[in-house]
Formats: sequence, structure tokens, C-alpha cells
Amino acid sequence: MTMTTMNPPQTDDLSGAGYLRIENLSKMFGVFAALKSISLEIREGEFVCFLGPSGCGKTTLLRAIAGLDIQTNGSIFQAGRDISRLPPSERDFGIVFQSYALFPNLTVSKNIAYGLESRRMPRAAIAARVMELLQLVGLPDSGEKYPSQLSGGQQQRVALARALATSPGLLLLDEPLSALDARVRVHLRHEIKHLQRRLGITTIMVTHDQEEALTMADRIVVMNHGVIEQVGTATEIYRDPASAFVADFIGTMNFLPGVVTRPGRVAFGGVELDCAGGVNGFAAGTPVTIAVRPEDVSIRNIDGSKSNSFAAQILEMEFLGSFYRGTLIAAGTPADAAGETLTADFSINAVRDLGLADGMSLSIAFPPDCIRVFERQ
Repeated sequence: MTMTTMNPPQTDDLSGAGYLRIENLSKMFGVFAALKSISLEIREGEFVCFLGPSGCGKTTLLRAIAGLDIQTNGSIFQAGRDISRLPPSERDFGIVFQSYALFPNLTVSKNIAYGLESRRMPRAAIAARVMELLQLVGLPDSGEKYPSQLSGGQQQRVALARALATSPGLLLLDEPLSALDARVRVHLRHEIKHLQRRLGITTIMVTHDQEEALTMADRIVVMNHGVIEQVGTATEIYRDPASAFVADFIGTMNFLPGVVTRPGRVAFGGVELDCAGGVNGFAAGTPVTIAVRPEDVSIRNIDGSKSNSFAAQILEMEFLGSFYRGTLIAAGTPADAAGETLTADFSINAVRDLGLADGMSLSIAFPPDCIRVFERQ
């Protein structure tokens, strides 16, 4: 992936063919910079998610790719062709919107055929293509129905079929599942991913739902305030966040105040911790933020000889079905007086075997390879 100096360097493999290339893309709305020198490369056949909070620029970037909002500066290349200033009608993509945008006065078949009819294809070819797509999205008997006669999930399938009708080289999905209830959303995201793999179509999906991005994307582009914070696979983004923002936005993370004591070590309260990932070049004495995932807090077979271990007390246990989430406080450290708490996830088996309960004292440890250190904000 090609990144500008404004974005953190990436280490993911770029050996695949670059199909979509974005270079130094900026978008201004008056004096507001919605996108700031974005550079990105997407490989052919890849499923990429633009992920971030509202207002981060992900939808603006998608609309720039589609030509719906022309960028202020920068270039976009698709399959080696400069499409930077082309209108949407001259770009090779299909798009699915959050609102489905189906024509209510047209049947399902007519909705799917709309783009094909605009290209003046023969009627027999259109009918065959529509039937093929209805089969593809699992609605072979719904061609004569109207959108109002379909469920939300079925309407989204029709919108997807319409976007694929002209066999585009690029599929753009603008939060396509956000209007659906949770059960349908989970089912449909698996269907979309399987369909994308089957067709091999290069796909970009905008979402603010981290679970969607983690389960669907080959790579995730995490955005914030108009810049790219990190690009990587779901595992890379989750296990090795490039910034405190990414660590906080993806999953649950403990952020604890610390101070660098020497290379590879930080102090949290009265405990010195070994950090296998290093301390990002911070000098001794630098205030930092220590980040640890709740599921990485170790509680079994902890004794005084174990690295990064210290005593803690369980303030509260919350039952979440498949596990318990505990709120803990480190004992005998300045964090105790300041009320600095941390979260730890306990398996059902651990709670049963160790008899964990509110008010209980126990020894915990932070595995060195699970600690991340960021600049203190």
C-alpha cells in the first residue's frame, strides 16, 4: 500500500496487482478539510473496508472514487486508467447505498434491468442476465414483486443484484447493512462476502461497524479526521494497532498511565513492566499510555516470579454470557488512590475454577508481547 508521510507506514504485502490507486487525494468543503492527502492502493479482487467514526472521511473517499464528489486535489487510477475527473457515468463501478435506492414503481426485475436497458442491450440478453442475478442473490421467484413487498434484507439483495448487473470492475458498498436488524445483518454480511469471493470483484465497503469490518474485509482502512490511521488485515489491526486511536476504536482496550523507565520497560504505579514490543523510541522518564486488551490479562498460575505480575482486587464482575468482564484495581500502587481501574475478561471455566467474585484479591499479569505503548495525550 502506498502511503503519504501524513499516514503511518505500513508493512503489509503489496505483491498483488494494484487495481485501484489513490494518490495524494484531498477534499475541501469550504475551509473544512474532509480528506487530507490520502494515498492508498487496492489490489484486484480484494475486499477492503473503510472503517471509522462519523465524520472521519470514509464516505467522502468512497464518493470521490465514484465521482459523486470530485476531489479538490489528487488522482485516482482504476486498472491503470486515470478516472480522476470523469463523471460517474464514465467510471466502471456498481454501487449499493444504505437506503437501497430502489425504484418503488418498478418490479424487482425492472430495477435490476435498469442499467442494462440504459445500455440498449437486447431484451433476451437482459432477461437472461436478470434471471441469472436473481438466482445469484437467492431471489429467483421475486422478479415480479415490487420493493414494498420485500423485507429489508431482500431489498438489499435486489440493490446488490442491480449494482452487479453491468458486470462492473469495482463494487462500492456505502454502509449497506446499517438499516437492517442485527440478525439479518449478520446473515447478509456472510452472504455478501461469499458472493464477493465467488465473483472475484474488487470491493470497497464503508462501515462504522467494527465487527462488520473484522469479519468481512481482506484489509481494513481505519480513518480518523480525514487521514488514514492504519491499513492492515483484521488480525494486524486488532493485535498491533498503530495508534491509540486505532487501539481504542477497534475492540476494547485498557489505557493505563505509565512512565518509560529504560529501553523496553515501563512503570505502571509501583510495577515495572517488560514490553516485548518496545517503547516506540520514547526516552526514559517520558510519560506514556500503556495499552492492554482485557482478554490478555492473565490470572492463572501467577506467582511472584512471573514477569509483569502484580496484585489486584476485583471491584465488580459482569456476566456477559460466554464470559465475565471484571473491573479491577491494582493493589498498593498510586493507581489505587487515584481510582485507576482496568478491565479483564474471565472465561466461565476460570471463574468456576478460581472462585472469582466481587471483592476478591488475586494476582494478575500482563504478558510482555501483549503490551502496547503510546504517547500520553
